[in-house]
Amino acid sequence: MKKLTPVFIYSAAILFLLVVIGIVAPNTLETVTANMQSFISTAFGWYYLIIVTVFLLVCLYLFITPVGRIKLGKQDDKPEFTRTSWIAMLFSAGMGIGLVFYGSAEPLSHYAVSSPTGETGTAQAIKDSLRFTYFHWGLHAWAIYGIVGLILAYFSFRKNEPGLISATLKPIIGERAKGKTGKLIDILAILSTIFGVATTLGFGAAQINGGLSYLFGVPSNFLTQVIIISVVTVLFLTSALSGLGKGIKILSNANMILAFLLLLIMFTVGPSLFILNIFTDTIGEYLQNLPKMSFRLAPLNQENRAWINAWTIFYWAWWIAWSPFVGIFIARVSKGRSIREFVFCVLLIPSIIGFFWFASFGGSAIAIEAKGNAAVSALALEESLFGVFANYPLGTVMSIVAMILVAFFFITSADSGTYVLAMMSSNGSQNPSNRLKVTWGILLTATALVLLYSGGLLALQNTMIIAALPFSVIMILMTVSLLKSLNKEVKDMARLQPKVK
Repeated sequence: MKKLTPVFIYSAAILFLLVVIGIVAPNTLETVTANMQSFISTAFGWYYLIIVTVFLLVCLYLFITPVGRIKLGKQDDKPEFTRTSWIAMLFSAGMGIGLVFYGSAEPLSHYAVSSPTGETGTAQAIKDSLRFTYFHWGLHAWAIYGIVGLILAYFSFRKNEPGLISATLKPIIGERAKGKTGKLIDILAILSTIFGVATTLGFGAAQINGGLSYLFGVPSNFLTQVIIISVVTVLFLTSALSGLGKGIKILSNANMILAFLLLLIMFTVGPSLFILNIFTDTIGEYLQNLPKMSFRLAPLNQENRAWINAWTIFYWAWWIAWSPFVGIFIARVSKGRSIREFVFCVLLIPSIIGFFWFASFGGSAIAIEAKGNAAVSALALEESLFGVFANYPLGTVMSIVAMILVAFFFITSADSGTYVLAMMSSNGSQNPSNRLKVTWGILLTATALVLLYSGGLLALQNTMIIAALPFSVIMILMTVSLLKSLNKEVKDMARLQPKVK
């Protein structure tokens, strides 16, 4: 039996303590996390906007400069997967519960409930709702994932370092990456990951509950969500213990098929021409306003600033918290790709697919609301998608497909999450023990349940914004480390090239 690492012991102890506090004093946990979240959003909103934009600019720099030719691996390494399969896996990494949960809910909320510009229910509000949704799920989001994935892939495959966050900081902290400093960094990465994954699982449970409530009158409460999460926990632990075998591959492929099927049905039965028109128009709005949105903080308008805190700052924190998990996944499948190809495909292709997803589901929701056919915006966030489906042909079929899709994403995300957490807490082992996987699976489930119990979806959001702040500092250090290592490599390559007389 392998000895438990200090990283695992301290990480698990912190999470266990949080779970106990959440059970014994849920109101206290909710109050403390809400106050911390409010302080961070208010005091560090400028910081989140700047660093996320910087990550995007770094990705663009790597794309256009000569370092883009450098491979994530040795220069003669060939990609393990075909480009089509690789792109499909990139899409599946980002196409999770979040897109299903917010597919219609976010654009509809921006249009009819709380507009980013303060103007709801107008033609301009329709455009604003989609361009800000694209902003939250587009290039900036994928720059966060991409920079972490690229750094991990570069140091793992080109520099032969272990697949740990701490190992990527070796160029700037030296051997301390293997000491206490490195262990602290890996603990922070684990905590960030578990809160990011737990938030996603909480959203998934809430949406399955919302669908069951809307369709069949099942009570929408914490007890129902406990039952849903318990059933799914058994399924994802069974999958995790079987390894990365046929079960998880079948579920991953099923995810892609179901997501494409749901999108196809929605586009076909929904207002297809309106979707195409609004998609084309709002892509232009998004590109034209990207610099302005990137730094928009509304310091002189409290209502708009509150909206930015609730949406933009929340999303940037979510992507940062989720980035170690998605980054490790993206890194694993990207060996042999050049930096330029990596940046182009990771930033652009999933963003475009996501934009069309939101134009289809969000556009269909807005079309209903704008015509006054139904007040879908009055429904809870987790029920709005099913309210949209009810107003179109094949609504029940789409609702059932959506719930199955969320359940599959729930299982695959939790399964992959337990593997990544076990790997990060066992010195980067590619084959972590089943005991570690089960332990992390239970802690993951317990964390999601406790946060739902203490304050519902709001508690999930609050805790994740708190967890993302320290990891954002680590991301900055990782980026500096990458640039320093690349600069040294470029100089070494230039020195080794034969001089032409």
